[in-house]
This record gives sequence, structure tokens and C-alpha cells, in this order.
Amino acid sequence: MILAIFISDIHSNLEALEAFSKDAPKAPIYCLGDIVGYGADPNETISWVKKKTAGCILGNHDYAVTTSDSSWFNHLAANAINWTRRIISSENRSFLTSLRKKMYFYVDSNNIMITHGSPINPLYEYIYQDTEESTFKNFLKTEKTQIIGLGHTHKPFLWRALDGLIFNPGSIGQPRSGVPEASYAILKKESGKLEIEHRRIKYDVKKAAQKIISSGLPTFFAERLFKGV
Repeated sequence: MILAIFISDIHSNLEALEAFSKDAPKAPIYCLGDIVGYGADPNETISWVKKKTAGCILGNHDYAVTTSDSSWFNHLAANAINWTRRIISSENRSFLTSLRKKMYFYVDSNNIMITHGSPINPLYEYIYQDTEESTFKNFLKTEKTQIIGLGHTHKPFLWRALDGLIFNPGSIGQPRSGVPEASYAILKKESGKLEIEHRRIKYDVKKAAQKIISSGLPTFFAERLFKGV
């Protein structure tokens, strides 16, 4: 039984998001932040998230676009943030401003928490598969949840313990696991046990990359789409 779907790091990539829409099974969708940044379609991706998701939290790029501070980013990422600030609608800016850094909810009696970076540093901390086990255990204990979803790294992973699981769905719009395909996660229940299934899907990388170049954004963001890094 499919309980929920998790996406993250769309990064204004409408082509990848549309491919996900066609592939995903029917279930509530939750977004783990960074709707915007890097890509050429921030208004379209924000509008999609507003209409299609059951919940979304704030990512570091989303936060930067709604403030005047992009000092945390390298000059290329800051370029994309400044460009996004100029073209997003006031309505979509307000939506980004309304997003919380953490969200708690229940799915099929399972307590879930989602955040972009980590429970300790929701916007900026990177958590990977090889993070120390004690850190993962502390997250579950501190948050008092059975399931924690994290984004930010653009790399899918799953860590499991007897008392819960922590996962990253990977990135829809800027994958960095060496595969140039959109990545997302499905929460399922099989024989009474919770499972996370990671899926990768092909999308029109060439079209997404050409949009980035045509918009005047750094070509680096277009080039990396072909490599998934």
C-alpha cells in the first residue's frame, strides 16, 4: 500500500517536475524544500507545488530568494537567486515566505517529520548516507518521530533502525548522484512493514538545459544536468 510520496530540490526544473507528475502513483505528495534556484521556471514550479502537494517546507534557496541575503552561496548560485528574485510574482514570493522550516504530520498512524537540511539546522546542514549512526538515532529521539525526511544533498539514501527510518528522496531538478534523472521517494507499507522505494525517471534534460541558457542563467547549471552531478 502506497502511503505518501516525497520530492525535494525541484530547483525550477519544470521538465523534470512534469516527468515526475506522469510517473508518480496517486498518493499525497510532500515537498522537502528548494522549489527554486538554478533553473529557469520558478513561477511554474511554485504554482505546481501550491496546487499539487499536501505540504511543503522551506529550503535554503527558497529562503534566500525571499530575503536580501545570498552571502551563503557561491557566486553562480547567488546569480541564480538574484535572477529568481527579479522574476517571481509577488504571490509566489508570499508563498515561499509562508513556508515553515519543519513540518510534522501523521500518515497511516505513523508520525513523520520533514525538513530540508537537518532537524538541528533545517536550512543548511548536509546529512548523507554515511553520517554517524548516533546522529541518526539522536534525530529520531529528539524529534519523537518514526520517520524523518531530509533534502538538501540531492542524493537519495535510506537509514533504518528498529525505532524508525530516515531518508532523502534525492532531487527532482538537480540530481547529484551521477545519474541525470529525476529522483523521488515513495513511502509504502508491505506486510505491515514500512518501506521507502526510491525511483528515478528520465526527463527532457536538453529542453531544461536550453531554457537555462536562454534565460541568461550560468551555463554551468545547464551543463551539470547532463551528468547528474
